[in-house]
Amino acid sequence: MSASVFLLLNLALAFYNVGTIWAHEIDIFRTWRLIGRAQFHDVQMVHFRKIPYWIFAPVGLALLGNIALLWYHPVGSPGWCGWAALVFQSLSILLTAAFWGRWQGRLARDERGPESPYLAKILRTHWLRTALINGYALVFLFWTVKVLG
Repeated sequence: MSASVFLLLNLALAFYNVGTIWAHEIDIFRTWRLIGRAQFHDVQMVHFRKIPYWIFAPVGLALLGNIALLWYHPVGSPGWCGWAALVFQSLSILLTAAFWGRWQGRLARDERGPESPYLAKILRTHWLRTALINGYALVFLFWTVKVLG
């Protein structure tokens, strides 16, 4: 596979991740506030069962692809692009582990369900994660246009 094709595949994956983060930001987490307490944890468990396939696998592939692009990239690639994208991705992953992931774990055990302070924290702060994923994708878009445009 050529380095240009590999860059394009990573761009596509970056924008797939943008789609999933916006689904969480504007629909999934906000809809959880509307679910009754009795159904809240059932809905959340269905959501959690899907996460490995439509979130964790693509994010993992994107991280590996980003790291590979630091060494295997098209000629004329701006040197800062791979590192900037990696910073955005790494911050998103680290902050998810430190905050949003932990809060979701606590939310899964909180009997208050939609009234949980953990859901309120997620809703109040998740925009930062959304911005990081968007920044990562925009770096890839710039990079692709610069090299292939």
